[in-house]
Amino acid sequence: MAGGHVFHRSTKSLPPLAAGGEGIFLIDADGRRYVDACGGAAVSCLGHGHPAVLAAIAEQAAQLEYAHTGFFTTAAAEDLASRIVDLCPGGLDRVWFTGSGSEAIEAALKLARQLHLERGETARSRVIARHLSYHGNTLGALSAGGSAWRRAPYEPLLIDVSLVDPCFEYRFAEPGESPEAYGQRAADTLEQEILELGPETVMAFVAETVVGATAGAVPPVPGYLRRIREICDRHGVLLILDEVMCGSGRTGTFLSCEQDEVLPDMVTLGKGLGGGYQPIGAVVCTRDVYEAVANGSGALKHGQTYNAHPVGCAAALAVQRVIQDDELLDRVQVTGRRLMSLLCERFGNHSKIGDIRGRGLLLALELVADRATKQPFDPALAMHQRAKEDAFERGLLVYPSGGTADGRSGDHILLAPPYNVTDAELDMIVDLLGQTIDAVLPS
Repeated sequence: MAGGHVFHRSTKSLPPLAAGGEGIFLIDADGRRYVDACGGAAVSCLGHGHPAVLAAIAEQAAQLEYAHTGFFTTAAAEDLASRIVDLCPGGLDRVWFTGSGSEAIEAALKLARQLHLERGETARSRVIARHLSYHGNTLGALSAGGSAWRRAPYEPLLIDVSLVDPCFEYRFAEPGESPEAYGQRAADTLEQEILELGPETVMAFVAETVVGATAGAVPPVPGYLRRIREICDRHGVLLILDEVMCGSGRTGTFLSCEQDEVLPDMVTLGKGLGGGYQPIGAVVCTRDVYEAVANGSGALKHGQTYNAHPVGCAAALAVQRVIQDDELLDRVQVTGRRLMSLLCERFGNHSKIGDIRGRGLLLALELVADRATKQPFDPALAMHQRAKEDAFERGLLVYPSGGTADGRSGDHILLAPPYNVTDAELDMIVDLLGQTIDAVLPS
């Protein structure tokens, strides 16, 4: 391989060269094919090389490759925003485009602060988020995340964000406690924190609808998010739901929070919005949030060079058209149930698999040293990384993470195959994953 000047994620080894992609497969420079069962990081919702999306990118690039949003809007941005609003529940009305999910969280936090300033509530600056959460790696987004090992090196640089209990039934529900009772108890930690800080100082609560990378496909228990919505409304706190990983159809509805019957004040999108074909993210806000700015100062005091990049917007619009035209949201629900069934059949009684969870095509396996006690492995063993490496050698890409149990210990493997995955490909994923589990975690 020529070059050698890329600053890779790890300086200890050179990753293989990805040379091509076709459907669910990535292909390296030697022609070896890898089953992309995680979409990178739940990104590749249509797989690789979809002809309709590639054609849309080429057409837009030939017509107009870039225009700064300080001077122009573009048809691609306007059409994509209209499509997103049509797909969202009523009330979500305006879209601010970014270059990534992390940038979307940054923009949402700034918008939350500015909304309160527009209303004269200048004391509202505090953000509340949850332990075992992840909202991105830029400093504001990292501050709002509850991933201990990601935060640790940068603690002196982070803003002061309060972290409350996650909604993670497997790890934190009491024996015999109903899901609904547990959900209320978890939600009530938000109200306790608001009251302790002083409601007049709190501007927003940020949470992933379905927790993605840090805890591994953890859906909220019934009633939890409705209770959160009530608490936020009671104290004038904005609810920002992070659906960068779980949104854009990944769980079977365009927004995952539709399944919880909750409307946020803002929702962030990314990953599956553009399917990996171009970098893009978005903040979608309600009409009330938009009008507070429009009728006040008249401008969000924020912006970046690549906001609403026309090629990114054209790619995302093409991705969303394919999802709608091919009725892939219905397929996500069907194949998600099938994948969950296959995983439970193969691993449901495995002594080292503590939990199989998720929603739609965002699913995870929790790896444990002792199934009965839920005891996690010693973090020094890095079992999630071992599983990733073994799977890779077998030609399977999975998304692993540590810190599932308490931010330091605990391991999971995340699966996020494309929305158009076939039954045969699901069988192949589970078979290869079974070989990995048998090799790394013999029961």
